[in-house]
Amino acid sequence: METQQVAIRPTLSHAGDTRAASRVLMDNWWKQLGEADATASPVANTFVMGSLAEVLNTFDLPMSFPEVAALQTAVKGKSMDYLLAAEDLGYSPDICGYVKVDIGLHATGRDHPLGKYPKPGMVIASNMCNTYIKWAEFWERQYGCPVFVLDLPGWRGTGFEYDSSSETFRNDVKYVEGQIRDLISLAAEVSGKKFDIDKLREILGNVNRMSELYRSILAMNKNKPAPFNALTEGINYMGIANILRGRPEGVEFMETVLTELEERVAHGVGAVPDERFRLLLVGTACYTNFREFVGMFERWDGIFVASEYMSYAGGGIDRGLNYDLSRPIESLAEQILITTQPSMSGIFFSHEWQAKVAEEYDIDGICYHGVKSCRTTAAGLPDAREWLLNNAGVPGLFIQSDLVDSRLWAPAQMRNRIDAFFESLQSRRIQAGV
Repeated sequence: METQQVAIRPTLSHAGDTRAASRVLMDNWWKQLGEADATASPVANTFVMGSLAEVLNTFDLPMSFPEVAALQTAVKGKSMDYLLAAEDLGYSPDICGYVKVDIGLHATGRDHPLGKYPKPGMVIASNMCNTYIKWAEFWERQYGCPVFVLDLPGWRGTGFEYDSSSETFRNDVKYVEGQIRDLISLAAEVSGKKFDIDKLREILGNVNRMSELYRSILAMNKNKPAPFNALTEGINYMGIANILRGRPEGVEFMETVLTELEERVAHGVGAVPDERFRLLLVGTACYTNFREFVGMFERWDGIFVASEYMSYAGGGIDRGLNYDLSRPIESLAEQILITTQPSMSGIFFSHEWQAKVAEEYDIDGICYHGVKSCRTTAAGLPDAREWLLNNAGVPGLFIQSDLVDSRLWAPAQMRNRIDAFFESLQSRRIQAGV
């Protein structure tokens, strides 16, 4: 009688280190926000794209990221309370769900599931998302706080080849550098602290190291099996990258992540035990039903080895930031341009990036998740899907729901489409003789 062999996962000495560190850091962030609210200390509301955290951290200004806070309400099952509160105030069901969650949160006393949400003492917005500026106007009207808008020049041309000596690039740098100096003056006024250029250098150096580590972390998933799921674990990596950008704790966290992932790779441990299908996510997840959404892919032993969201919402650190510490303000302006212009264009035209990732990470298929309340990111997804299939031979799945609105979650329909997609991937393998 044959004895069935059962695979035993090796014991890893660093297992769980990243999760434990992430919880501590996120708890500390919420504690800091709560303390700022209790003492009426100024807090800077900023966004994951174009945050200018380097400048804000120079003045030790606590930062509130409303997109992160809104996402967390959905994961905690509370987003509908805030959405409905905003709609009761007259906000349309068709506008950004993140915006409405934030408005509802402020309208109902700022009691977030994870802690007290502070009033903004100042606001930093950019033109990287067409919602940011109107969103900032809400806080300006409600609290009378100063609003700084970073106006970034768009990319004029094809490809992204930067010539640091070109007149266009130098003019763009001067334009952004002037705005950074304006923000320094505003942050000094709000915080009551003097600008310390050496502290800015230290923070830029930390961002350089975080960027190096973040890129190494992403590259870990080129291994088979992939050591982390870009949809589940990846969202935590990106969250910490934003809220602790330039802070020593952020560097330490990325080192912890990389150490744990290297150990997984060394022992052949994958995030999905029996990895069969390697996927790229374009768009975001449905956070109101996050685990169910992820489970629909994992039941087919599918794993998201890469995510576009980890790129354009990671503040550019995936692109290899390299600040020149000998000229910090000018270098900050340069790197902002080099990292944000591809993200600004990539929201609409990321098909070439997708093809590159599909090749580098040996992607079997791409999931395009259209978000009803974010037409900016969802508009071109069907066209990108067709382009990837015709030009790179990579099949795609197009599904729709929302970020934070559970009324748009249709599990039976979603499961049917996902199951059909995996069946087609299986069929392609059989036809290819794999």
